Amino acid sequence: MGYPKKVKLVEVGPRDGLQNESRNVSVDLRVNLINQLSACGFPVIEAGSFVSPKWVPQMANTIDVLSRIDKNSFTSYPVLVPNLRGLEEAIEADAKEIAIFGSATEGFSHRNINCSIAASLKKFEPIVDRAIKEGIKIRGYISVVLGCPVEGEVHPEKVADVAKALMDMGCYEISLGDTIGMGTPTKVQRLLDILSRDIQVTQIAGHFHDTYGQALANIFTSLQYGVSTFDCSVAGLGGCPFAGEGASGNVATEDVLFMLNGMDIETGIDINKLVSVGEFVSNELEKPSASKAGRALLSLSKVRTNRTSNHG
Repeated sequence: MGYPKKVKLVEVGPRDGLQNESRNVSVDLRVNLINQLSACGFPVIEAGSFVSPKWVPQMANTIDVLSRIDKNSFTSYPVLVPNLRGLEEAIEADAKEIAIFGSATEGFSHRNINCSIAASLKKFEPIVDRAIKEGIKIRGYISVVLGCPVEGEVHPEKVADVAKALMDMGCYEISLGDTIGMGTPTKVQRLLDILSRDIQVTQIAGHFHDTYGQALANIFTSLQYGVSTFDCSVAGLGGCPFAGEGASGNVATEDVLFMLNGMDIETGIDINKLVSVGEFVSNELEKPSASKAGRALLSLSKVRTNRTSNHG
């Protein structure tokens, strides 16, 4: 199989990454991070969410973030919307794209949003209808597609049922979330074999966690199927809440981009600028970057700078 010549990377660090931070995350930091990522050339950057700040305090004041970032014409800045109230806030903030979240298992749906899969889909219907009327694009997320902390193995057919429901509702793209990072290439193959019967691969995105070190292998496998959109997080921000403190979660954008560059796949993203952004946000959060490629490229850059200085 061949690979897509061009891949869209969706940078989720400012939302999915920062929302998992235990420390306070200021609006200034969020705005600065998004602006720096925009300058790297990302086509999509998740800018925040309108979930209640009581539950996700790191995402409070997303309306202020959206009003302050330096938006450009080639980047979309979607926000997560859990309900109609959140949609109203997104409309007030002039958001052009939103994301809604579903689950592939009943157990995780009840744990995560306290309702069944059917009830969650019913709740999304008026959100999607209103968003479409407002000219807002809708992206659908499905959690635990390759393994569930409540139910264990997940049947691909269940994922397909939820994906079809979200597409029929009006979502333009479905992001498949390996929430606990237990997916492997074989599991990815099985899932895409089933999904591609009813959904075009151009409407499928991969959201792989690297908790067990499988994210790049799973992305590579997805590329072989023609999937050309992947979610990733600068410096690997965002751990896996089900694997213990310190466990890796979102795959690092730098690692994904390094692999894609090595495969001559176009993304439009400047890796050197991205590495600098990863260093910036890691320093701000006072934690090491989870990106192996980012750390290696940063070290290489410093070695070259020292050599130049010594010979100067």
